[in-house]
Order: sequence, then structure tokens, then C-alpha cells
Amino acid sequence: MSQEKYSLIGLMSGTSGDGLDLAYVHFEHQMEWSFEIVLAKTFPFPQDLGKKLSEAHLKSGLELSQLDVDFGKWMGEQVRDFCKEFEIKPMAVASHGHTIFHQPKKGLSLQIGNGWALYAASGERVINDFRMLDVQLGGQGAPLVPIGDKLLFPNIDFCINLGGIANISMEKDGNRIAFDCSPFNLLLNREANKLGKSYDEGGEIARTGEINLTMFEALNELPFYSEKSAKSLGREDMENDFLPLIDKFRLSPADNLSTLVEHYAFQMGNVIRSFSQKESPLVLITGGGAYNAYFVERLDHYLERKWRHFEANSELIEFKEALIFAFLGVLRLRGENNCLASVTGASRDNCGGTVFG
Repeated sequence: MSQEKYSLIGLMSGTSGDGLDLAYVHFEHQMEWSFEIVLAKTFPFPQDLGKKLSEAHLKSGLELSQLDVDFGKWMGEQVRDFCKEFEIKPMAVASHGHTIFHQPKKGLSLQIGNGWALYAASGERVINDFRMLDVQLGGQGAPLVPIGDKLLFPNIDFCINLGGIANISMEKDGNRIAFDCSPFNLLLNREANKLGKSYDEGGEIARTGEINLTMFEALNELPFYSEKSAKSLGREDMENDFLPLIDKFRLSPADNLSTLVEHYAFQMGNVIRSFSQKESPLVLITGGGAYNAYFVERLDHYLERKWRHFEANSELIEFKEALIFAFLGVLRLRGENNCLASVTGASRDNCGGTVFG
């Protein structure tokens, strides 16, 4: 399929676990790719489903298999109602699914949201399971977004996404490279939850806290940061490395937030400074963390104010990952590579995704 215009729905259920992002996007290919986010909406998880997803890694094989089907069906119902409400007919629905396990060194990355259940409930062709081929080729299966950064945002020097995990992508010696930089909202939201809030709006609680230098240095010395190859973070890394370290210090939530934000800004600043080819690189920041004004101030500090912040609208900030999963679906339909070995460390570029319907 090598036509030049495509309309797809992209679905993203991130590690933050707050809901399903849906973006209906038009793509056009002439000399370069262009896109328009036509419609976008976040569907909060029903309380029971959200709880099950957050505890999915603890479930038995049978319970997890049932959740896989139930979640796929629920996503399909949201897509069906959305298409009916706005009278649209996408060429396909490209779904990331919900990550339960991510252990690429063991050849494993599991995203649930059953493709046949999604297809049957939505009535639309479905593409999912974008990571597993890359993992079997020796790659991390992550991050997947950089191919979209490369082809949809060619003029931006650094694309940063601040979701549950913070990741970054950029060009180096003619190749796109990308990796996870640090955790982000996965740990920040946990501290905000202790204060009865779902998240730290604008980083205002972090701003009131005090940085604990000993914890700041201990975080920077975690083994993850000395890894040089393609690398990614999962929930397992939070449980094994980050949470025990944070809890050991017994700080107040505000001090934890302040120290974590400082740590993230320090790590991100390091990456940008070490890879930048320009005096003042252009940086796109998306994901929920883009609204953390305190983090952006601390990043500005570590970049010594030598950068330009790309003015993204709220739709791009909130739905960029759903947009790019729709684009991965386009590339899959075209039979073109949608996963870069230069990013994941796989043995070759590849075209991931399983088509249903």
C-alpha cells in the first residue's frame, strides 16, 4: 500500500496509567511527511479497569489473559463510539497497548489489549504488538517514537517526551538515536499521591521542597546512567532500583519531588549538552511533564539558558505519542521500517506490528 494520503487512529495507554489517548490523524506524503491531528480525546479508565491495569503485573496467567481480552474490548468500544460520534472511518487503528512486562534482555516485552477483541468491538482494522519483532532481533523494542520524530519533525534538534518515563531522540552522524533518560511522572505522581493529589501541578510542590544532595548524588550514580548502549526503563527498574533508594532517605514528599526534579533536569541537561551540534538547539517537550514549569526552569538552569523551547500547542503536547503510533501504523501498512536499529540496538531496522482484520 503506497498511496500518499492516510487517515488512522492512534491509541496510547502509557505507563502513567491515567487513561487512553486517542488521536485521529491525516497524513500526507509528498517530498516529506506532513500531518494534521483532526480529533483527539483522552478516555479515563473506569475505576475497576484502571485498578486492574495498575496491578496487572501481579496477576496469574489466567487473570492476565482475561484482562488482555477485556482491555482490548474496552478500547474497541471507545473507538467504535468515537467513530460513530464524529462520523469518521479510519483506514486502521494503531494501538500501543498497555505495557505489563518489559525485559528485553530476556527477549520479552508484553503489551496487553487483545487485537482481535479490539477489532471485533470497534469494527475497524487493527495494528498492534509493535515492539516484539524488534526485541526478537536483539533490540530494546523501545523507544518506538523516534522514527516519527525523524520523519514528522525533521527541523527539531531534540524531541523530549515526559510521560511515566522521560525519553529523548536526536540525530547523530546521520542516524536517529534515542533512549530513556530517566523516570518521570511514574515517580513524581507517587509522591503527589502521598499528599492526596494525582500529580504535582506545574511542579509547585517540588518548588517548595528542599533538594537532598546525598539522594541527588545517589540517584545520579545508579547503574542505568552509566549504560552507553541503547537503553530503556520499565516498571521493574522503578521497583528494583529507584524506589528502594528513594524510600531509604525517608524524606517528605515535597523534598522527594524537589530532589527528583533536580535529578531529571541534571540528566536531561547532560544529554542535550553532550549531543548538541548547535549553540542554541531547538527542543520540543511533550507529554504531561511538559506542563511541569518547575522542571523546565531547572532544565533551563542546566542548559545555561542556551536553548530554544519549541512552542507546541496543547494537542501536540498531550497527543504526540498517539499521533506517532498512528504514523507507525501508516508505515506498517506501507511495508516500510517503523523501528530503527540505531535507536533500539536491534540487528536491523524492522517493520513491527501485527494486523488484525
